[in-house]
Amino acid sequence: MFTSLSSHAIGQLACWLEGGGSLSQGNMAATVLPCLLLLSVGWIVGDAAQGGGDTFREELLLTPLRSGDIAATFQFRTRLDSDLRREKVSHYRLFPKVLGQVISKYSVQELHLSFTQGFWRTRSWGQPLLQAPTGAELWVWFQDSVADVNKSWKELSNILSGIFCASLNFIESTNTVAPTASFKPQGLVNVTNHSLLRYATLPREVVCTENLTPWKKLLPCGSKAGLASLLKAERLYHSSYHSQSVHIRPICGNADCTQVSWELRQVLTVVFDLYSSGMGKRDWSLFKMFSRTITEPCPLASESKIYLDTSGSEKDDDLFEVSPFTAHESLVPVHGDKKLYTVYDLLEQSVFNTSRNLNIALKWKGSPSSDAGPPLPPVCHAERYVSGYGLQTGVINTMIYNNHPYRAFPVMLMETVPWYLRLYVHTLSITTKGKENKPSYIHYQPAKDRRRPHLLEMLIQLPPNSVTKVSIEFERALLKWTEYPPDPNHGFYISPSVLSVLIPSVTSTKTEMEDSPLFATIFPSSDGSSYFIRLYTEPLLVNLPTPDFSMPYNVICLTCTVVAVGYGSFYNLLTRTFQVEDRKGGGIVKKLANIIRRIRGVPLLDAGSLQRRKGHAAEAPQIGAME
Repeated sequence: MFTSLSSHAIGQLACWLEGGGSLSQGNMAATVLPCLLLLSVGWIVGDAAQGGGDTFREELLLTPLRSGDIAATFQFRTRLDSDLRREKVSHYRLFPKVLGQVISKYSVQELHLSFTQGFWRTRSWGQPLLQAPTGAELWVWFQDSVADVNKSWKELSNILSGIFCASLNFIESTNTVAPTASFKPQGLVNVTNHSLLRYATLPREVVCTENLTPWKKLLPCGSKAGLASLLKAERLYHSSYHSQSVHIRPICGNADCTQVSWELRQVLTVVFDLYSSGMGKRDWSLFKMFSRTITEPCPLASESKIYLDTSGSEKDDDLFEVSPFTAHESLVPVHGDKKLYTVYDLLEQSVFNTSRNLNIALKWKGSPSSDAGPPLPPVCHAERYVSGYGLQTGVINTMIYNNHPYRAFPVMLMETVPWYLRLYVHTLSITTKGKENKPSYIHYQPAKDRRRPHLLEMLIQLPPNSVTKVSIEFERALLKWTEYPPDPNHGFYISPSVLSVLIPSVTSTKTEMEDSPLFATIFPSSDGSSYFIRLYTEPLLVNLPTPDFSMPYNVICLTCTVVAVGYGSFYNLLTRTFQVEDRKGGGIVKKLANIIRRIRGVPLLDAGSLQRRKGHAAEAPQIGAME
């Protein structure tokens, strides 16, 4: 451990300790502090020499899309060579300690959390590497040692809500399900007891900087160095699509899989619309997208690379130009096909120019009209909508497209519907090319009012080049007036459908976890004959029968007015003191006379003068009669 310490420094420190600390104050500052610094360095070097157990890889995938947009996918992988399930880890070097403690305390087998703003447009952008639903999504596999899964699920969601500054504390039994076939463990252990799985979504969750900041703090270098230095919140949220996720799972620690390691994978995908903002130009660069350039890799990273998808230039070498030039290229199987990528290794000093920064740029040589063209249709995609009229009944329709010209494949469809939409299961209809398509597997768990939602899972076979329509009718329930949100007329969000698809591949897609790029090992394939993707549809916005919330306000105002007038008058009669009015003082006649005299500017009358005026007025008729 102390191999990095000099013998002179150790001797000075030993002499000072044996002498009882008799060094002067100046010598202490000059001798002890460097020794302590060397000791700390020796401990770090000793831990690294003993295989501290943590490794960190980072990579950035840049994909020019046929629609003119550019997709940037960041992936950060932290590996801990310790089994959090069986041993207690007290020292964390690169793996976040807060997540390690959460996994150990709540006996988590796998954890997958995502925050997404926008919707991935599969028709225009193609198949995503890792799609996530709009809002927040959380699904967790617990270990079989957990006694009460629901209690652990609730406590875990509350803790994650505090860690990521999100509204995950709104996850409760009314929006939580336990799927039986749609979600399988992606890690080392193949759990078959689906009672240990919990899944929930929050479609209304708004993603902002408060969620990005704690996400970046989980990285070993934060956002100070490496690829994470490009993550500027102002630019990320000024985009067409933004998704950040955290995935924790156990993996094999060695080639024989006799040891278990834990993997933390942080993925951030953002799509920039540079085509419209660039006045029709499809040219882009790192500085145009992120307002920053890369100055150095993360010093704690064992691998730091940037992959640029150049598959479109295989047939035409003059399609676009990439700068700076690099001779490193790699052929990687992605989505059943091999694609060509230009690779920039940030650990090589030759990648950075004389100004110590890296700004990758792509410039299209042809005109926009010549290279744009319609985007290729994805092999599989889906869409969802609500039909019907009125506020009593409706129909949920899901359209699933198989654009493969000659291959059929199965798809597992999962529908999660809130309890206040009463599903009519007998109206379930699945049609393909005008004919009924019976599912080979179906699981339905009915909802309970104010306790749990509907859960419907079906395994459907999609014929080649076909469109399958799944529809089911529902009835809207009338909620209690206290169950409506503050903006009830906006509508209620329904969780999107989840499609788990196993698509046959054209070429072998078998990859090695440690030797392949991170974006090729999100869903590892065991045999290479097919590849797995998970798709999500749009969340639905459904209007429910909503009472007139202005009527209670009117009733309250009217009631308060009546009570105030009635009670005020009654209270006034009970508490007022009554006195007999002195009629001799002139009364109302005097008041009217004084008002007129005040207007005319004449001195006011008193009681005596008013009485004399009345006397004179009474004597005047008598004198006239005598005359």
